[in-house]
This record gives sequence, C-alpha cells and structure tokens, in this order.
Amino acid sequence: MVNVLDPVTRHAEANPDNIAIRGSQQHWTYRQLHDASLTFAGRIRGAGLNIGDRVLLVAPSAAEFVVAYLGIQAAGCVVVPVNTMSAQPEIEYVLEDAEIELAVAWHQLGPAIHDAGAARGVPVWELTEESATGPHTPTSITDRDRSDTTAILYTSGTTGRPKGAQLTVGNLLSAGEIGAESSRGNSSDRTGTGLPLFHIFGQGSVMMPTFIGGGSLSLLPRFDPAAMLEMVRRDQLTVMAGVPTMWNAMLHAAADVDSSDFEQLRIAISGGASLPGEVARAFEARFGCTILEGYGLTETSAFGTFNNIDRGAKIGYTGRAVPRTLAEVRDHDGNVCTAGIVGEVFIKGPTVMKGYWKRPEDTSAVLSPDGWFRTGDLGETDGDGDLRIVDRVKDLIIRGGYNVYPGEVEEVLYSHPDIIEAAVIGIPDDYYGEEVAAVVAVRPGSSVTADDVTGWARDHLSAYKIPRVVQFVDSLPKGSTGKILKRSIDRTELVAQKQN
Repeated sequence: MVNVLDPVTRHAEANPDNIAIRGSQQHWTYRQLHDASLTFAGRIRGAGLNIGDRVLLVAPSAAEFVVAYLGIQAAGCVVVPVNTMSAQPEIEYVLEDAEIELAVAWHQLGPAIHDAGAARGVPVWELTEESATGPHTPTSITDRDRSDTTAILYTSGTTGRPKGAQLTVGNLLSAGEIGAESSRGNSSDRTGTGLPLFHIFGQGSVMMPTFIGGGSLSLLPRFDPAAMLEMVRRDQLTVMAGVPTMWNAMLHAAADVDSSDFEQLRIAISGGASLPGEVARAFEARFGCTILEGYGLTETSAFGTFNNIDRGAKIGYTGRAVPRTLAEVRDHDGNVCTAGIVGEVFIKGPTVMKGYWKRPEDTSAVLSPDGWFRTGDLGETDGDGDLRIVDRVKDLIIRGGYNVYPGEVEEVLYSHPDIIEAAVIGIPDDYYGEEVAAVVAVRPGSSVTADDVTGWARDHLSAYKIPRVVQFVDSLPKGSTGKILKRSIDRTELVAQKQN
C-alpha cells in the first residue's frame, strides 16, 4: 500500500532538517512539510470526507499549494487542481463534472471560486499561510493502491468541453521516479521553476521528482523573467524547468545576470511545446546553459521522451523514451514508421493515465486495451531513435494537398533577428482549402513589415509553406504555463486581412 506523500515521509524520517521548499522569506524542512501535510489531512478527515472524494484546489505555486496538495493525498482524497485564472463558469463546470465535495482556494483570489461554490452548493475553504499549518489535529497517512485515482487534471483540448484525466497513485510516483532518474536528481539539488503547480508539468516533472530525490524546490507564484533569473542567483539553482516562452522571455529580460550566475546550474528542462532551435542556441550563448527538451502530456503525467543527460541536447528533438516507457511513431494503418517518416506518436508506460473521468468513449478512442496512449501529436524519429515533434494532428495545415507543419514554419520565423514570438495557423481558402497565416510579435522599435516576414520565409522554405497572411501583435495569447494558445487567436481578422 502506498501514498503520494511517501517520498516526503521517507526524507522527513531520514533527513528531517533538509530543506524541502525554499522561499525568499521562509524555508520549509521535510519534517515541517510532512507534519503540515498530515495536519491538513486531519482537517479534511474532520470535515467528513471519505476516501476517493474529490477536492478542488485553486492556488498559485507556493508552499501552501504543496501542503494542501499533499494533505489531500494523505487523507486519501482525489485532488483536482485548476487554473487560478479560471472564470466562474469554468469552475462551475469542474465542480459539477468532477462531483466535487470540497473546494480549497487561495485567499487572494477573486470571487469566482466562492461564487461558483455557492452556485453549486460546494463549501469553499480559504487557503492562507496560517490555515496551511493549523491548528488542527494531524492524522495518519491513508494507504492506497497504486491503481487508485488520486488526481484529476482537466485538459483544455482543442474542441469540446475539457476532459478530466485520471492520474493514479502509481502514475504520480512513477513520474517522480522517472523524472529523478532522467535528471539524476539527488538531495543536494536545488530545483526552481516559474511553472504553475496546478499544471501537470509542474506536478509531474518538477514537484514529484524533487521530492523523490530529496532536494529543495523554489517556486515563483507567477512567472516573471527577471524574478526567475534572480531566483537562479539567490537560491543557486542546480535544476530549472520551464516552457519555451519562459526561456525566450529570460533571454530578453533586462536583468544584470550572465553565465557566471548559471555556473552551478547542471540541467535546464524544457517541455510543454516545441523549443525553437534559435531560442535554445541563444540561451546557451548568453547563459552558458544547455536546455534539454522533453515531451509528455497531461495524460502521460508529463512524461514520454527526454534528451539523455549524458548525450546532451539534440536541438529540435525531444530524445528517446524515458525509463520504463515505450514511444512509437505510427502511420494511419498502425504500422511503426521508419526513421524520417511522419506519423502519430503513441506512448506506453507507468505514467499513462487510467482514463478520462466519466468518459469511457473518449478513453477508448485514445487508450488501447494493452495500454498504448494515442497522443494526437505528429512526430518522426531520426536514425538514433530520437523523437522530433512535428505538430498536433489538428494543427496540421493542408494547403492545396500539401502538408504544412506549423512548427517548421515557426522555427524559421524565430530565426529572424527581430521576431520574438510567432504562431502559424491555417485559415480557410476557397482555392487551396487552407492558407498559411502567421501571427508575430517583434522587438520594440522594429520596422519589420509583412513583406519582410514573407521574404525571410521564402529564403528558407518551399513556396507552399510561406505565410501569405502576416499579422503583427504586441504579444501572443498564452496559457497558464506560458504556452502559446493558437485556439485563442482571432482567425476572423486573419481571414478579413487575406481578403483585402
């Protein structure tokens, strides 16, 4: 019998005074984190919740989030973390769909969570620095099976209502073990991130591996590039994790930080979206730090493939399958593709979800009886077996019968010296079926024109891949992790621009 709190318990017993969470004002030892988690679990048990009951958690990346998360786990309940920026209707949807018994919300959030709770008859507890530590009576850890659902994370998807991916105790513990093994995590590591912990990247690739290894975790409640760079220096980070837009933002931050501040940083982990080669090369040039890219999804507890720490980064590739995991690229008939052939990525391993909450048909559409998860991502392997993610199946642009992979076009646009952000999407076209459009953000004061952008693309790409519509914006819409949200781009303006 196991519990997600087990790694913290082991370190609390073996090295109680080691730092578990490192803050700018206050540190938490493993003993303090363990005791606070059990105290929070006691409060949940005292409220009458039963094993398997769902508890909503809405909080920023802070020590109190970790206490509540682990306390919910220790009590044997199922944690359902959601975005702190969620609107009331979005919260109400999750409250109803997940059949939430209790909501725990950070005290500085707006009224959305309280209003949603009142509308659905769900009690809401405010999470503060004080309420995370008591005074309440600690309880014992609830024994769970590895196959028990212990977290439900809602995936946004590209169409339809969000689906809740059921992650088991075994999924989260395996994610921590695989992450620690892949990055060689240990008790001397100081890991830091600006990722939101309510997202699987923060939970599966950062929080769980840190606690498995016994190192410390530094958190930013909200990502800020200058603050992140300062945290590297202040906490002498050895491991850092983020998404491409974060590395890009740090590159352009006007901070007094250079490679000397990164001397102790042994690994930087990137995921959530494809890392443009130009960003990776520029980051290494400025800070002397190599970024290792990985690939995973909410449904795989953030793990699938990762660049080997010994071989180093292979720019443009996310590496091979992580330990205890299989990854394949398959064609339309289900055959494994040879190197260089694009197909759909499939993953099998101990981090693959149990299934979608109350969605048996959706589950069977992506999860085979023998455990293979169909990702919906297009990829290809090279001669070494390393995976390159080409794009989402649904993001593929078919222009006049030719496949255009937005990621390939974006890579070229990012190589332009004045382009800071880029998103390539398909828009309807009467003749070609779809036309290639680019939405870009450029450096302040840049005089780059649409003709300059298309000209740059023409020098690097085949004619059918060149964006015929270019729109300039101050910044692109992003999700909670900083990942660019193509679905939030207003296509009506692009269509109108194409017609003019």
